[in-house]
Amino acid sequence: MNIFFERKFVIQGLVVFIAFILLSRLFYIQVIDDSYFLSANNNVLRKINIYPARGIIYDRNGHILVQNEPVYDLMVIPKQTKDIDTLNFCKLIGISKSEFTEKIKKARKYSPFKASIFEKQLSARVYASFQEQLYEFPGFYVQNRTVRKYPDSAASHVLGYIGEVNDRIIASTNNYYQKGDYIGISGIEKSYENILRGQRGTKVIMVDVLNRDQGSYENGAYDTVAIAGEKLVSSIDFEMQKLGEALMRNKKGSIVAIEPSTGEILCFISSPGYDPNLLVGRERGNNYIKLLRDPQKPLFVRPLMAQYPPGSIFKAVEALVAQQENLIFPETRFPCGGGYSIGSRTVKCMHNHSPLNLQESIAQSCNSYYCWTFKKLIDQGNYGSAEKNFLKWREYVNKFGIGKKTGIDLPNELNGLLPTVAFYDKYYGSGHWKSSTIISLAIGQGELGVTPLQMANVTAAIANKGWYYNPHLIKAIGNNNTQKIEFTTKNYVGIDSAYFNIVISGMQDVVERGTATYAKIDGITMCGKTGTAQNPQGKDHSVFFAFAPRDNPKIAIAVVVENAGFGSIWAAPIASLLVEKYLKDTISRPQYYIDRLLNADLIHAPVLSAEDIKKAEEKKKK
Repeated sequence: MNIFFERKFVIQGLVVFIAFILLSRLFYIQVIDDSYFLSANNNVLRKINIYPARGIIYDRNGHILVQNEPVYDLMVIPKQTKDIDTLNFCKLIGISKSEFTEKIKKARKYSPFKASIFEKQLSARVYASFQEQLYEFPGFYVQNRTVRKYPDSAASHVLGYIGEVNDRIIASTNNYYQKGDYIGISGIEKSYENILRGQRGTKVIMVDVLNRDQGSYENGAYDTVAIAGEKLVSSIDFEMQKLGEALMRNKKGSIVAIEPSTGEILCFISSPGYDPNLLVGRERGNNYIKLLRDPQKPLFVRPLMAQYPPGSIFKAVEALVAQQENLIFPETRFPCGGGYSIGSRTVKCMHNHSPLNLQESIAQSCNSYYCWTFKKLIDQGNYGSAEKNFLKWREYVNKFGIGKKTGIDLPNELNGLLPTVAFYDKYYGSGHWKSSTIISLAIGQGELGVTPLQMANVTAAIANKGWYYNPHLIKAIGNNNTQKIEFTTKNYVGIDSAYFNIVISGMQDVVERGTATYAKIDGITMCGKTGTAQNPQGKDHSVFFAFAPRDNPKIAIAVVVENAGFGSIWAAPIASLLVEKYLKDTISRPQYYIDRLLNADLIHAPVLSAEDIKKAEEKKKK
């Protein structure tokens, strides 16, 4: 019996102890810790995310490039949706009955008790009509937020776009983002996400049985304030950007212009482009798929990702490197004869020149001159063998920013192509190649691939006579106008400044009396170089780079028009108009000059020859 009574007391003691634990926990949940109370009473108290406005982005002159506009996400708590007029509900927000059923099913799968997005981004007009009848739809409420708006539909590849986070992004950011948050996907929106996004806030409100807002809970004791993202001032000149986009309409290619003294990018154009407003709103997903499937690839960021043979513009770099190595001098002349012969092979020149000096070789773009120069660099250089001479040549070229990323503040930049010794050893065998084997490099062809951004950066380095800042698109961050430190450090190309004047004089001659006279600007001394980059897939690319004015340069520009032939016909005049617009804030050229470029369709129509264009212009003058 004693054993029986002892067991009885033990069991009673355990029951009392467990009851005490449960009562204590219940007291803690209901009295001390209100978070459990809020969760358990979701039908009375509602926690709402307060989304901050993303930072506004301006151009260099204070023009707004991207701002925010209000939209409204329709939220649902499935367990609370009872006895609603489904047909009226669907009519108000513009969906079908089947869509309603599918969305409710999806929300219920996420959680019957937790709120989730039922319909994203209702417009202000739809929200206004829906709000009047919201009390008829228990379980539904509206959450305010903002989305991006592009007032001028410009600079889409610069600005980029935002999108909703997915599970992968949430996991990769240690759950900083929550379901329903937006994040920068491309462009500046992605590069400066941490600055633009701001800080999310929360608000706890009380609602009645009719789902109507009854005010803050505990006078906002549990609320946190949303902090808007910081503003960004871009280096883009809006007027120049719009003109460049218009000039590149119905053309494939790129334009990049840089302020040489700062590295700030003045315009950044990838064509074909797209209206950035297409990637905002309820049709964003459908529009994105259409853009992705477009054969013209409007989402492809050509200034960063397209790699072209630089063509004759590379001759300026060759001339500088050879001078630095004391292998050619201003008075150095080489024979032309219509081309440079290597055994049975000939690199043709556009003209049968008499022997030219260095300045003349730039002005008249003599292929032969630069084949001879390359022979000196690789076969007769100062380092003992073709391979070692090539390594030194490659080092110089790399310092100009070719074959490596410029470090621009945009994602997805490519290195470009700059061949290595290992590449040629593998292809030809170690010790079995020399200048004649790789002679195409002499004139910017062969295994070279340069992005338009790199072309513009090389131009800036020449304009500065041997240095450049990393090109960038944001010049000031926040109200304190701070700048990233990596954009304030000079990069030197390893060429003495004394060697630039002769090359620059040749580039001035290109515009004033050479291959780019059609691009000459009254009252502005522009120095440039035309190029015709070979294209194995079709018609050659039209290329031009230039800077202006010669003294104290304010702009360096590179233009590539794909499948358009000579640089003098398309790329040079387009660059010329943009330079004049930037430096003079007006264009003095006759209207027919401008119209030819604005109205030309080089994607859907055949490219006119230089003779055809000349005849058409003479006819207009008459």
